[in-house]
Amino acid sequence: MTVVFDGIASGLLLFLISVGLSVTLGLMNFVNLAHGSFAMLGGYVCVVLLNRYGVPFLAALPVVTLASALAGVVLERTLYRRLYGASHLDQVLFSIGLVFMSISIAHFFFGAQQQPLQLPPMLSGQFNLPGVDVGVYRLFLIVVGVTIAIALQWMIAGTRFGARLRASVDNPRTARGLGIDVDRVFVLTFALGSGLAGLGGALGVEMLGLDPEFPVKYIVYFLIVVAVGGSGNIKGSLYASLIIGICDVAGKYYIPQVGAFVIYAVMVVTLIFRPQGLFGRTAAK
Repeated sequence: MTVVFDGIASGLLLFLISVGLSVTLGLMNFVNLAHGSFAMLGGYVCVVLLNRYGVPFLAALPVVTLASALAGVVLERTLYRRLYGASHLDQVLFSIGLVFMSISIAHFFFGAQQQPLQLPPMLSGQFNLPGVDVGVYRLFLIVVGVTIAIALQWMIAGTRFGARLRASVDNPRTARGLGIDVDRVFVLTFALGSGLAGLGGALGVEMLGLDPEFPVKYIVYFLIVVAVGGSGNIKGSLYASLIIGICDVAGKYYIPQVGAFVIYAVMVVTLIFRPQGLFGRTAAK
């Protein structure tokens, strides 16, 4: 039960970081392999706020989200928007270039070492329930992850903005003819994805660590979530993250000698039987 609980917490953390990639890749049809760089930015902003300026952890999280979202807006307006109509290969090469640039910038300002992060006492420690040891911080991650998953699913499927987003992606010309500001929808969506990545990066410092190689080390995990869950599908990303998180923690606990082989096996088996992912791509309605 403890392994399952830790796996759920790990999976929801993975969901928080990767769901932004699912949105930009599945709903905007843009392959942004630099998504992990926004998560790394959120982690470094959080560390600086806590360690240098003494900002409380919970108060730093909204600032982290806003900073990452603003970075996403700036890059979307200046760089990303020029490649919306480009081939996926061009998008991949461009975003990989951004990854290596972000790694160099992080090396320059923070060095190669892992960044320390001290959690507040209210989120530290654990308590025991029958059959399971519950870490307070992991329980906090579960609550935050579930809340954001519900909010995102409602926003995409049940609001006017979600309908405009799906219409803008599937037929931007018709959407513009109906009076939808497609450019504004895209920049807001990119800001949402970047902000969630930054929030997940900040929340993940304690579990995943933080160093300049972060975007390279974990981008495969984010891509696996998108592939297994179905690009653009919030529910699929949530289920995929939970499956991968539990399998990853259980595999490392029971058979540590195989490393991350378990999650790759899960991905391969899933895609053999469900090539479009667990739920496929979210389509416009």
